[in-house]
Amino acid sequence: MTVTIYHNPRCSKSRQTLQLLQENGIEPEQVLYLEQTPSAEEISALLKKLGMSARELLRTGEDAYKALSLSDKSLSDEVLIEAMSEHPKLIQRPIVVKGDRAVLGRPPENALDLIA
Repeated sequence: MTVTIYHNPRCSKSRQTLQLLQENGIEPEQVLYLEQTPSAEEISALLKKLGMSARELLRTGEDAYKALSLSDKSLSDEVLIEAMSEHPKLIQRPIVVKGDRAVLGRPPENALDLIA
């Protein structure tokens, strides 16, 4: 079964997670999500696999988070997902997907649960 990592090579956690997968004999398909921005539908599907809400996947330290006033608790998941698809830096990383399950590679060891 294919393992996919939503990867940002500039992120240390993302690099560590990729290395951990490779050390365990897995060469995942890499999605450089800052270049190949996931659609709102793809992000919704990832959230289901992660078992997370859109708010939980948001990176709150990004400039776009503040500029778009995403801290507003009244915003719907649809609005947050749309913001992530338009500004992929808002997406927590890395996300590792296998089949119908996914984990956030924070810490990188989370990926081991998925591939066990």
